[in-house]
Parts: sequence; C-alpha cells; structure tokens
Amino acid sequence: MWKKIGPLLVILSISLNAVFIGTWVVQAARGGRTGPEGHGQTCEGVSCPLHRSLGVTDEQWGRLEPRLARLRRDSDSLCRQIHRSRGELIDLMASAQPDRDAIVAKQEKILAGQRKMQELVIAHLLAEKETLTAEQQAKLFQMIRERSGCAGGAAMMCPGSIPGVEARTSAGPRE
Repeated sequence: MWKKIGPLLVILSISLNAVFIGTWVVQAARGGRTGPEGHGQTCEGVSCPLHRSLGVTDEQWGRLEPRLARLRRDSDSLCRQIHRSRGELIDLMASAQPDRDAIVAKQEKILAGQRKMQELVIAHLLAEKETLTAEQQAKLFQMIRERSGCAGGAAMMCPGSIPGVEARTSAGPRE
C-alpha cells in the first residue's frame, strides 16, 4: 500500500512546501496581519517586519514595497482559487459514488494553481534579490529554509526525514 501512496505523499509534501513558502512570504510582507486593518499601514521607514529584520534601507524599501503589493494582490487571488478547488476536491471525495476521473482532474487543477503560486513566489524572490545585498540575500534564504522546514535541503525527501513515517512503513500501520 505504501508503494502506491508514497509518490502521492511526496507530491503533496512538495506542493504544500511551495504553498507554505508563498504564504509565509505574503504573511511576512504583511507583518503577520491577516485582516483588512493590516493593509496599507505603514510606520516610519520599513513597515515589513521581515525586511526590517533583514536591515533593508529606506531606499531599498522604496523599490521592494511596490513588488510586495503586487505579490500580495496576485497571491491572494490565486490562494482563493486553490482553496475553492480544495473544497471541491473534498466534496468529490465525500460523495456517495466518488468519480475518480473528476478527482484526478481536480487534483490537476490544484497542482496547476500551486505551480502558479510557486512561480509567482520564485519570480518575486528573484526580483527582490536584485535589490538586496549579498548579506541580506543570505539571511533571507536562510530564514526561508528554517521556516519551511527545509534547513537540511534535500533531506526532506529522504526516508525517515518525516518523524514517524519510516517507523510506520517498516513496522506496518500504526495501532
């Protein structure tokens, strides 16, 4: 059974990590505020806690802030689409007679949305990288590694890198 589910778990893990990184970048840009009161608020200088922790200058912030606003707008819309598709997928699976083809099609739609989100975040990070100093870039990518659970890089994909998974696969299902 694990041989059938294993590849799906890997794809799910990669997709969730991509979405997590995108969400983290957007939330960090908002300063962790999720409500409408978080939009448009600025303090003196750099209003984003992430960029304050990177030590960006006011000049750098002037170039970064419009990019963050675009990322926020574009990612919010895409996130709503992905969320809606996930709800539809759950409804398909919960139906009395699940249609496997419809489920696969919905999975593909979700993966396409997640791929777009990942492309959006990558484009944003590459553009932002042009404004940051080498030290700021190193700190940013280290923070992303740490907060996405990828501090070990490719180790996330190795057997046993997810606590308890190796034990379940070798010892059978959990009781």
